[in-house]
Amino acid sequence: MAHPSQLGFQDAASPIMEELLHFHDHALMAVLLISTLVLYVISTMMTTKLTNTNSMDAQEIEMVWTIMPVIILIIIALPSLRILYLMDEINNPYLTVKAIGHQWYWSYEFTNYDNLMFDSYMISTKDLFTGFNRLLEVDNRMVIPMESPVRMLISAEDVLHSWAIPSMGIKTDAIPGRLNQTTFIASRPGIFYGQCSEICGANHSFMPIVMESTPLNYFQDWSSSLL
Repeated sequence: MAHPSQLGFQDAASPIMEELLHFHDHALMAVLLISTLVLYVISTMMTTKLTNTNSMDAQEIEMVWTIMPVIILIIIALPSLRILYLMDEINNPYLTVKAIGHQWYWSYEFTNYDNLMFDSYMISTKDLFTGFNRLLEVDNRMVIPMESPVRMLISAEDVLHSWAIPSMGIKTDAIPGRLNQTTFIASRPGIFYGQCSEICGANHSFMPIVMESTPLNYFQDWSSSLL
């Protein structure tokens, strides 16, 4: 599992995040090729004397530098639209969880179960155990079954929040009076960290998100223990 404080992207833990990482590499390669071509043209024009400053008409080069950007944009846009469609697609979720942002903690409601709800507060530094991550651990983790479609319903009670877990490729705004939804599938077991990604007040940096992905039988045991 990638450490949440590392530079760059965390290791993908869902199919959507894997697609996002592939798209990032794809777009970065296009940017690299464009930058290389532009630098080559600039260096060539500055170092050679074989230039004609009196050209009045160059239809061929104008067609090239008009058509090439269009092709590049299409190459970037098609994978992007595909990922946007996959992120919005929700088919028969196994579990629905409602996350509500408060100042400054999260509460979770498992709508498939009666009375399965709890609040999730950050553990203060003085109460941390050895090996725990400072400012990222909570007293009640959100446990979900791995390899199962999970639908998240996200809202807020007071101000704007944002429910985000980078390794899952999730970042959805929590807006008072509005219910946003997203979906994901945890592809492997583990503990995944996130934080509120909207500046929501004085304790904005003290409302972390911790999601634990477990096999289905362990999830059933956990949910039964809370009912």
